[in-house]
Amino acid sequence: MLDTEPDLSTRLFSPIDFTRGAIAAVSGGSDSTALLLLLKRHLARTASSAKLLAVTIDHGLRQGSAAEAQAVARLCAERGIAHRTLVWSGRKPSTGLPAAAREARYHLLAEAARAEGIPLIVTGHTADDQAETVLMRHARDRELAGIAGRGLAGMAPATLYDWREWIVRPLLGMRRSALRDFLRHEHVGWADDPTNTDEAFERPRVRAALAGESAGLMENALLLAGQAAVERRQVGASAAGLIRRFARQPSTGLIRLDPAMLAADDDRATHYALRILLATAGGVAFLPDQARSAALLGRLKAGFLCATLSRTVVDFRRTGLFLHREARSLPPAATAVDDTLWDGRRHITLNDRCGALLIAPLGAAAARRLAIDDGETPAGLMRAALAAEPALRQALENPALPQGEPGSPAFAARPVVSPFARFLPSFDLAPALAVAELIGASPLPASPLGGHSAD
Repeated sequence: MLDTEPDLSTRLFSPIDFTRGAIAAVSGGSDSTALLLLLKRHLARTASSAKLLAVTIDHGLRQGSAAEAQAVARLCAERGIAHRTLVWSGRKPSTGLPAAAREARYHLLAEAARAEGIPLIVTGHTADDQAETVLMRHARDRELAGIAGRGLAGMAPATLYDWREWIVRPLLGMRRSALRDFLRHEHVGWADDPTNTDEAFERPRVRAALAGESAGLMENALLLAGQAAVERRQVGASAAGLIRRFARQPSTGLIRLDPAMLAADDDRATHYALRILLATAGGVAFLPDQARSAALLGRLKAGFLCATLSRTVVDFRRTGLFLHREARSLPPAATAVDDTLWDGRRHITLNDRCGALLIAPLGAAAARRLAIDDGETPAGLMRAALAAEPALRQALENPALPQGEPGSPAFAARPVVSPFARFLPSFDLAPALAVAELIGASPLPASPLGGHSAD
């Protein structure tokens, strides 16, 4: 059954560690306003020294948004809560506006979190939002695309953003109606965003459909989400075990899989592990297509081959199954920018900020000059992988001449787990951790929900 009691602040927030404070995303709508007041009540009782900052994102997409942000600021002033309004400035896209607005919102929230030294963002997503999300994803693919219906798990209780800040959703078990009852009891109003009823967008259409159905449809959607989440975690844990057992990195940018992995008992976990590794090696943000990766796995089981999928070369030889970035579509030489993602695979950190630096792929010619021999891995594969790694070119020198080996004292290039580098749902922590360990990615920040079991 869904929770209907409005004042559940202790149970809602007690699993969360607020030691370093919290950023509360507050739009002025009922859900986020209730979140803020319940969270304030909880912190006053249990962690009065914890910093709470309410942040309102003004997307600037309609009249009235600035006034709504001001209303949130007034409420926060009345309740003794620090508040900040951040504006999404610049040109807005003509298509894909909801997705772009979502990306901008999380980017601005993360900026605020970093400025305050608070690694925790709390949002007001509810059970209603979860049901809508699940139904939207179900409608997009009636055959439940993705490993074990991954998308049908809906929103995770916690998501790591940019491998840095945790976004926690403590109200996923709460109905919107219960939150509004709470606000009425507190004599607090809220803003109704007209875009939430604009059926030109997908989510309002689903919301309207849910409102017109019996409660059973929502209950079924949430039940489906719960079952899919359990299955997603189970398959992820099995995939993580396969990665730790059968994968290693003989050189930078090159992953070797023991062919015995192809004979593992759990085909779904093998398929999932392969998809994650393909996306990571290729530097793509999304897992490769379900059908194409399944066909590739079938061909690999049939024997040796060389193929490409998701910008990754798959080279199956007698010495092993190797994955590395293909040579096509690599980034051109460009001025190095600190704290950026290069080719979707490497997080660039500048150590020398005194001069202009150019970063470009090392290239095959420079890779051939490297002395490489580990006695086990084919040198040609190691060179092919290294040729796709970032190397330094001085801006004032001939940019056609790569300087030395990949990397440089002037910058560091840390591997990232590409499909989870931007958003890592807590459902997928196990395989993400396994791949991070394999390629030497940065450690994960500890989950605010205790250890690394954030769901």
